[in-house]
Amino acid sequence: MLRNDAAPADARANDAEGDARDWMRVLMRYREPSLMRSLFELGITLVPLVVLWVVMWWALSLSFWISLALAIPASGFLVRLFMIQHDCGHGSFFRSKWLNDWLGRALSVLTLTPYDFWRRAHSIHHATSGNLDRRGLGDIDTLTVREYLALPRLRRVAYRLYRHPLVMFGIGPAYLFLLRHRVPAGLMREGAGLWLSTMATNAAIASAVVALMWLVGVGPFLLVHLPMTLLGASIGVWLFYVQHQFEDTVWAESRAWNLPDAALHGSSYYDLPPVLRWFTANIGVHHVHHLNSRIPFYRLRQVLRDNPELGTIGRLTLWQSLKCVQLAVWDEERQRLISFREMSRRLKSPSRSAAASAAAALAPPPQVEPA
Repeated sequence: MLRNDAAPADARANDAEGDARDWMRVLMRYREPSLMRSLFELGITLVPLVVLWVVMWWALSLSFWISLALAIPASGFLVRLFMIQHDCGHGSFFRSKWLNDWLGRALSVLTLTPYDFWRRAHSIHHATSGNLDRRGLGDIDTLTVREYLALPRLRRVAYRLYRHPLVMFGIGPAYLFLLRHRVPAGLMREGAGLWLSTMATNAAIASAVVALMWLVGVGPFLLVHLPMTLLGASIGVWLFYVQHQFEDTVWAESRAWNLPDAALHGSSYYDLPPVLRWFTANIGVHHVHHLNSRIPFYRLRQVLRDNPELGTIGRLTLWQSLKCVQLAVWDEERQRLISFREMSRRLKSPSRSAAASAAAALAPPPQVEPA
C-alpha cells in the first residue's frame, strides 16, 4: 500500500486514490461506539484531572515547584479531555448526536475551545486538508517556495517568525486558546449561531474562573491553572503540527487533489510510546482518523492490529518527529516539505536561482489567512 516513487505520477496518483478508497471501505466496520466504554474513558480522564487540580492547589502550601511538577500529568489529562471533545465533534464518542454535542459543549469550558465553532472549523480542515487552493482555516499556515519568494521582505520575516518553534509551540498556543478562541475567528460571517455558542462558552468559562478564584484565591488559581493550561495548549498544537507537517506529506492544487489520498498520505501515523499514546487518545493514528473520522479513538489501535499494513504508512517515531520542526515551506517541484535552510541552499545554485526568481515574479500573492 506504500507509494512507489519510481512510478509515473498519474499512475501513482490513481493507485494511491484506489488504495485509499479501499481502506475507507475496510474501516467502516470500526465506526460503532460503545456507550459503556465511552463513559469509562470519560471517567478515567475527567476524575483524575479534577483530583490532580485539587492536589496541585494543596501542594502550593508545600512548594510551588511540587505543584508545577504536577502540572505535567495534569496537562496530559487535559489534552486527553480535549481528544474526547474532538471525538464528540466528529459524532464518534456516542451514538446520540445530542449526547455528543452537549458533552462537547460541557468539556469546552475546561478546554477553552468553543465546541460549535471548533466543530465547524475542524470539519473544514478534514474536507480540505492538503489542498493548496483551500488553505487558511483549521490548519497550520504553510506557503509554497514560490509563494514565499514572492513575498515582500517584511512578510517573509513575519512568516519566518510564525514558523519559529518559540512562536509555534509557545506564544502561539497561548494566544490561540486564551484569546483567539474567544471569537469564531475565520467564521465571523457564518451566522449568529456560532457567535451565540462561542459567547455562551466564554460566559461559562468566566463563571467557572470567578467561582474558583473565590474558592481558592486569585493567586493560587493562576499558579495552578495557568501552567497546566499553557502546557496542555502547547502539547495540543504540537500534536496537530506533526499530524500534517512532515516531510513526505501530500499537498496538491484542487485539480490534482483528492480527499482519500490526502487523508491516507497527507496525515501521519505518529507512533508514540504507550504512555503518551494513552494520554493523547491515539490521535497519532491520524491517517486512519482522516480516512474515517467516525471511528472512536479507543478503536484506532484495533484498526492497526487488524490491518498492520496501515502501520507502515506515514509512520513517525517520537525522535523522527523532532526533525519536523525545521520544515517550513512546500517544495512544489520535489513534492515535499523542506526547511528554510534547504530552500536557501538550493537557491544558491545559479540555474535554480534564476528559475526561482522568474517563478516568484509570475506568482500571485499568497491568499493564505492566519489559522
